[in-house]
Amino acid sequence: MAEHSVAARYELQGCSLLESRWRGLAGEIDLIFRDGDEIVFVEVKKSTSHAQASYRLGRQQMDRICLAALEFADGIDGGRAVPMRFDAALVDGLGRVDIIHNAFGMN
Repeated sequence: MAEHSVAARYELQGCSLLESRWRGLAGEIDLIFRDGDEIVFVEVKKSTSHAQASYRLGRQQMDRICLAALEFADGIDGGRAVPMRFDAALVDGLGRVDIIHNAFGMN
């Protein structure tokens, strides 16, 4: 599963997995990590190529993820004051992972 490969990459970089497939009223977030003081929300997309995977992430979905992230933040210490980052993790047909940090944000 693509999410497992992506989670392993983040964990190798020292991030701690907080949630996998977290669901709020606004939608689902594939992976949520803590990276130091920052909370990282990751959308995983898989396709035959990284470029094709990137086309699968549209603005409407990004907005839903951002709203869901605010819901998640409301339930943690520090709430919405905690620094947040939104990454896209692209997985190609060979299982190679390309992580784009700060791929999107609040609109």
